[in-house]
Amino acid sequence: METPQIVQIVATISLLVVSLGIHEAAHAWVADRLGDSSARQAGRVTLNPIPHIDLFMTILLPGMLLISGSPFVFGGAKPVMVNIFNLRRPRRDWALVALAGPLSNILQAFMYAGLIALLISLGVFTSESLGTQVLAVGIYANALLAVFNLIPIPPLDGSRVLMYFLRGEALAKYIQLERFGILIVLALVWMSDWFHSLLWNGMVIVIEAAADTFGVYNEVVTAMNKLFN
Repeated sequence: METPQIVQIVATISLLVVSLGIHEAAHAWVADRLGDSSARQAGRVTLNPIPHIDLFMTILLPGMLLISGSPFVFGGAKPVMVNIFNLRRPRRDWALVALAGPLSNILQAFMYAGLIALLISLGVFTSESLGTQVLAVGIYANALLAVFNLIPIPPLDGSRVLMYFLRGEALAKYIQLERFGILIVLALVWMSDWFHSLLWNGMVIVIEAAADTFGVYNEVVTAMNKLFN
């Protein structure tokens, strides 16, 4: 394996670790603000990524996907435990706690686009630089994490948001789906072309919005073309 490829893999996993850590910290912080201190007591209201790391989901899985050339590189972190009965308005607040994670990833995508713009304007990077490619991975990874987690299949964050709008029998049946949710998600990831298209189209919206905001669309596209071709 060539040195630039090793650097790319290490940088990508590092960015995923940071992105996933911020995602979980956002859940923890919002839960704490809304009345449930469980995550704070567990040491999860922190930007330090170490307490959020799950060895397989955070390190090994994205590493294997990168090495195998998978078009989608994703992972997970230790879930933040939330006691919904401690929340001041449980139904609404659980949805807000869930929404905080994907929103943090969208903000990170914009932050990486801003860094690309700043460093190119200062002459530190060009659109061909390895550093630009690494930061483009940050945009890509956070766009993927945001869109993936917003899909309303339990136990993904989007399901907690959807639960806020469901009542009665519809809510009860939807909650029962959680027993099979992770199997459904894995089946869709590995076998469904339309699911891949859904993910990709959602990611494109986030990536374009972040890149266009800072005027680095062409630079980001160039970097991603070099990464995935």
